[in-house]
Amino acid sequence: MALLILGLIVFLGTHVFTMARGPRARLIERIGEGPYKGLYSLVTLAGLILIVLGYGQYRAHGWIDVWQPPTWTRHLALVLVWAAFVMVAAAYFPGRIKGALKHPMLAGVKVWALAHLLANGDLGSILLFGSILAWAVAARISVKRRDVVRDHAGPAAAPAGGRNDVLAVVVGTAAFFVFAIWLHPWLIGVAVWPGRA
Repeated sequence: MALLILGLIVFLGTHVFTMARGPRARLIERIGEGPYKGLYSLVTLAGLILIVLGYGQYRAHGWIDVWQPPTWTRHLALVLVWAAFVMVAAAYFPGRIKGALKHPMLAGVKVWALAHLLANGDLGSILLFGSILAWAVAARISVKRRDVVRDHAGPAAAPAGGRNDVLAVVVGTAAFFVFAIWLHPWLIGVAVWPGRA
């Protein structure tokens, strides 16, 4: 559990730092944008590795049940995670979905974290997915404040047509199936697709 907590502090700490626009700007000015991005990527990757290792150790040796989610929450989680994958894909295919969500990447992270909170009732999962959900909510508030300032500079470009929405749904759905059927059991050790061992 300690390794998981350390990983969350490192991983989310780097993301929280980006919301502190003044200190971030001063650091970029001091070391340069390229070195900043490199350092940010390395620290983020280190935090992610610590999270994966810590969560794996927790699942193997320190599991603590808090509550038992009903079976239907797992089915709901599948639908929500599919929607999250489509939202994340929409961030790369600007269209009506992206226009409606404004920040589809953050929306996708929030939905993904909420889905996992619904389907998992153990302490480690609550800590992991609850922390990520809290960060995503805080990040969305921070971005919304920046958007208000940006809106005074002029209107944003109109989103692209329905073609990009179709692409977002197709790419997001394909990525969801690949992850749910093959990658989740391989990387996480948990089968999420009904009927798969």
